[in-house]
Amino acid sequence: MKILKFPILLSMALLLPLGSFAKSVTISKATLMDKIKGGWAGKVIGCTYGGPTEFRYKDRMIPDNVEIKWPDHQIKWYYDHASGLYDDVYMDLTFVDIFEKKGLDAPINDFANAFANAGYPLWHANQSARYNILIDKLMPPQSGYWKNNPHADDIDFQIEADYAGLMSPGMINTAVGYTDQIGHIMNYGDGWYGGVYVAAMFSLAFVSNDVNYIVSEALKTIPAQSTFHQCIADVIKGYQQNPTDWKKTWQLIQDKYGKEIGCPEGVLSDFNIDAKINSAYCVIGLLYGQGDYSKTLEISTRCGQDSDCNPSTVGGILGTMMGYSQIPDYWMKPLKEVEDRPVKYTDISLNKASQMSFDQALKVIAKNGGKVSSKAVTIKTQRPKAVRLEQSFEGLALVKKVGLKNKPLDSLGEIKFTGCGIVLRGKLEADDKAYVGLLDVYIDGKKMKTVQLPASNHNRANDIYWNYDLEQGDHVLTVKRLNPKDNVKTTAWSLIVYKKAEN
Repeated sequence: MKILKFPILLSMALLLPLGSFAKSVTISKATLMDKIKGGWAGKVIGCTYGGPTEFRYKDRMIPDNVEIKWPDHQIKWYYDHASGLYDDVYMDLTFVDIFEKKGLDAPINDFANAFANAGYPLWHANQSARYNILIDKLMPPQSGYWKNNPHADDIDFQIEADYAGLMSPGMINTAVGYTDQIGHIMNYGDGWYGGVYVAAMFSLAFVSNDVNYIVSEALKTIPAQSTFHQCIADVIKGYQQNPTDWKKTWQLIQDKYGKEIGCPEGVLSDFNIDAKINSAYCVIGLLYGQGDYSKTLEISTRCGQDSDCNPSTVGGILGTMMGYSQIPDYWMKPLKEVEDRPVKYTDISLNKASQMSFDQALKVIAKNGGKVSSKAVTIKTQRPKAVRLEQSFEGLALVKKVGLKNKPLDSLGEIKFTGCGIVLRGKLEADDKAYVGLLDVYIDGKKMKTVQLPASNHNRANDIYWNYDLEQGDHVLTVKRLNPKDNVKTTAWSLIVYKKAEN
């Protein structure tokens, strides 16, 4: 791989070969700050670079003849015109801010309430968790549990777990520990593991400049029985077998993991926001990029699907490994225009975020047996330990997706299905954004739930109704609107049906 030169003297432990372990690493405070700044800078650079192609290439790679441009003022343009692109950043900053205000042992409800009530837009697992917290009054970990959140395996926590690695330099298990409660606000199983893995790689990027080591060592935090671990292990194996052709490994992963079973939007479609496959794209970029910043960003972007989030992750990991001062000027020029501007929906700029993460890192180092002096820190490093095993949608197999022809909810009639689980997809729209539609859902004539459907985009439900706990067999679904009103439109898109998986 390409050997990177660090701007400030580091402990020789950083240059130990793959598989070795140093009990402690000493670096200067200036180097620590340089790496933290590099992590935040890399996140924004990568997110912006992949922004124009986000979900424009689903189920396929971005062709080589499609130029991915990096014009001057690109980041400023997104800051000014499309700030929702930076959910990778403002979600992270929410958690950094709570640690800053409430301390390292802040209660989980403080994080959950700050996230749920924030003004920024959310999607998928994050939005479902917001709905669970604000509407159904489910707090974590129930807000992210897969039976309460059909998006539990989605990418959400993967893109916002960087904070944990940045505040835990070289302390891989400590970084992972800071993902547990927060990650279960919105995710579970492979969805949580995406954040665990990213936090672990960020943490290791402070103490190793070997991308192969970072990728492989971080994977030790994920249970080997999990589908997430198996997917990333397949990427590593694919790289070892085809070290010069990333497209072969992409195809291997696509063939084996390319179809969704969880995310209702992705089921039986070309859309895939599952954490494991998007983490796989990150690892493809890291391994085949071989430490080269530009090559790494380009490959992770060209893998397609959520093509802003994946280069954001790898850009942050490499930025941490290299340090802010070593990110090529080509990438840094557009960033300089916004470094002191607060990220929208927050009062925190990138420079302020770096200072906050630095201050938190000093506290975490001291709390975990390290030493902090006036000019340097000594980090007590850790051997990675696997977290507990948990898997979403366990015991379920996909049967089919039934199109409902965009009918209004109150004209669906009886919907017959055979299985043990369903997700009813659709939406409610109203001019009055304070309106909350009420819908009684019945299965086999038994009332299951009164569903609240807010017209507010902030509080909206991603999906109308879901239930994964039915007895296997024939069932009938019916719904009844309780408070219909003029100028309110309801639409039913589809019904996804599951059955018991065969052993």
